[in-house]
Amino acid sequence: MASVLIVDDERSMRDFLKILLEKEGHQVTTADSGTRALETLSKLAVDVIVSDIRMPGMTGIELLETVKEHTPELPVIMITAFASPDDAVLAMKNGAFDYISKPFNVDEIKSVIESATNKNLSTQKNQELSTTFPEIIGKSREMLKIFDMIRRVAPTPANVLIYGESGTGKELVAQAIHEHSKVASQNFVPITCSAIPEDLMESELFGHVKGAFTGAINDKSGLFNEADNGTAFLDEIGELTPIIQTKLLRVLQEREIKPVGGTRTKSINVRIIAATNKILEDEIRAGRFREDLFYRLAVVPLRVPSLRERKDDVPLLVDHFLKKYSRRLGKQIQEMSSYAMQVLMNYNFPGNVRELENIIERGVALENSNIILPESLSFAGGMKQSQSETPLHPANSLMQAAESEEELYDLGIERVIANLEKRLISHTLTKTNNSKMKAAEMLQISFRSLRYKVKKYGLS
Repeated sequence: MASVLIVDDERSMRDFLKILLEKEGHQVTTADSGTRALETLSKLAVDVIVSDIRMPGMTGIELLETVKEHTPELPVIMITAFASPDDAVLAMKNGAFDYISKPFNVDEIKSVIESATNKNLSTQKNQELSTTFPEIIGKSREMLKIFDMIRRVAPTPANVLIYGESGTGKELVAQAIHEHSKVASQNFVPITCSAIPEDLMESELFGHVKGAFTGAINDKSGLFNEADNGTAFLDEIGELTPIIQTKLLRVLQEREIKPVGGTRTKSINVRIIAATNKILEDEIRAGRFREDLFYRLAVVPLRVPSLRERKDDVPLLVDHFLKKYSRRLGKQIQEMSSYAMQVLMNYNFPGNVRELENIIERGVALENSNIILPESLSFAGGMKQSQSETPLHPANSLMQAAESEEELYDLGIERVIANLEKRLISHTLTKTNNSKMKAAEMLQISFRSLRYKVKKYGLS
């Protein structure tokens, strides 16, 4: 349950909300002004604030601005007796979680507080994890296993082989292992094996002496020299040629390197973390990868799960990328609509976390409001959804519900229009995560009119 701060200058409203929320198991504190609320926040940590928007002295909007300046992740729900679209727009632009008009439905405010609480707890959990692993976002069981493995293997000098599909974040895991190791103050040198031309690979890894080959006009130390006493991260290790595999094996066995064209070896102390999106056991059976090298690299094997194996992390990742690209692109986008989130949750993400990040970046760039709607989501490879996962447009579903055009005429124009209106309102409420103010703006009708129609069609 949540710790909730109620801010309202009307005692009756404070008492009503306190009784209501305490019955739900929440811990409730009240304040009769924005100033008193800030005093309370300086002494007490809360999960959610529910504030009146129009109060004498410090207004709810001013309180919202102050709270967001100091604790931007804290959800603030605004309530008011005045159904003003201007207030709603101003509140949402300043980062309000939601906006509710008095008199409100009891179930509605319970639902909004529950949503705000869940979001805040998820954010707090992610921040706890981020304290240790700031670049790795996740709270799923699969990722907790990865975090535990990082903590256990990082202090040791053991070589690590990281498995995982492209885009799962293998390099982030390697960086986390290095940053929590005993050589964290030394260099972490990433080497993408597939990106280095075959004829330059040996020189790039081990260096060369002047005159070793055409174009070698100076001595070069090589990447392993750069990683000496630190960590070398060999990404796409399965792409190494047999010759380089043999030379790498010698580095692991003898702890020494010899530059191309050189006659002397040099001792080095490098921890190797390798990564691959291939099944190296299959490569060994096919004769493309040395078995002895495999066992030297895979002292500790670690598999990073695909995103479709940890769908619970999608909302956390979305929140992280929304904040990242809102700042980078100068936008004020606060959240993802529930309907857009449903689209993402139904997607298989063949490109994993990297693909999700690209989707969110495009969505932030294309969206003009402060919430990502499904229309702003675009998928580079096209959506791979089943027919059952593709929602029908309300107008199309109404037409398809009738067996024939004549049946529509039999219903009569008033019933057809009423049915269409009901479906359109329901569809829009879903897209806006049941925010009536946002839905009213999208439908271009007044908030009061929408509230009447919601009650008329039994949509509440």
